[in-house]
Amino acid sequence: MNNPLDHLIEALREELKQYGEMLALLDQEQDLVMHRQTTGIPPCVAAINAQAETINIVRREREQRQRHLARTLELCDETSFKELTARLPADYQPLVQALVNENKELLVRVQQRARQNHLLLSRMVELMHKLISTILPGTGPATYTDGGMVLASGLPNQPFYDAIG
Repeated sequence: MNNPLDHLIEALREELKQYGEMLALLDQEQDLVMHRQTTGIPPCVAAINAQAETINIVRREREQRQRHLARTLELCDETSFKELTARLPADYQPLVQALVNENKELLVRVQQRARQNHLLLSRMVELMHKLISTILPGTGPATYTDGGMVLASGLPNQPFYDAIG
């Protein structure tokens, strides 16, 4: 039984590591926004998207190892961590429970930070729209089609420098 159990513990640790890396990237993104370093935001967003994919891969691997351990213990594949942990040797239970709890807590922090960053970025875009509207009067908010595409903007037909003079 130790082999599947060791594999699950390894997978839980890897998942925890990947959540930590995501939190660091989200912190970096937030720092870029707060310091108005907009040129760094697109590469940071790309890194966050890549990390999200890595987390999905690691999570699927952990779930597979969890199911394998459940089968080894003659439990059904959908057995919860709570039930699974109760069937483990007593000396492993605190470790597995701690890793599960840390993963849950870090996931909550990642979700909170992602929501915060989304709000910050949305506010930044809103402020940029207001700035553009001030510089180029007559440009209203973007209108979207049913497919999510932006309709042609209402930019003036004359170049900006002609509009000033």
